[in-house]
Amino acid sequence: MGLSKTQRKYRIRRRIRKVSEGTAQRPRLSVFRSNNEIYAQLIDDEKGVTLVAASSRDKDLASAKGTKSEMATVVGKAIADKALKAGLEKVAFDRGGNLYHGRVKSLAEGAREAGLKF
Repeated sequence: MGLSKTQRKYRIRRRIRKVSEGTAQRPRLSVFRSNNEIYAQLIDDEKGVTLVAASSRDKDLASAKGTKSEMATVVGKAIADKALKAGLEKVAFDRGGNLYHGRVKSLAEGAREAGLKF
């Protein structure tokens, strides 16, 4: 019998975390996607600390209107702006078990446009 959707996603998430570990110089850009919102945070895995976070629920971003993919692009640009202000330029991308397509891809492209490198 095959794996359920959640079991498959959990396996992929574990596999990604083995490879991409965040450090203080190159934190992990972790993406979480719910049905309606999208969240991104830069994590230093050595200390277990979130350095920078942005989401589509932030007060300054909630006023932006558009499709979910457009909101993901805005969140990507916001996380990149916050990261550059904090002195972080390079990150390791963690798609969180989601396919690199749709909203996750839009967030990544928005972050790249704003100046993050991964």
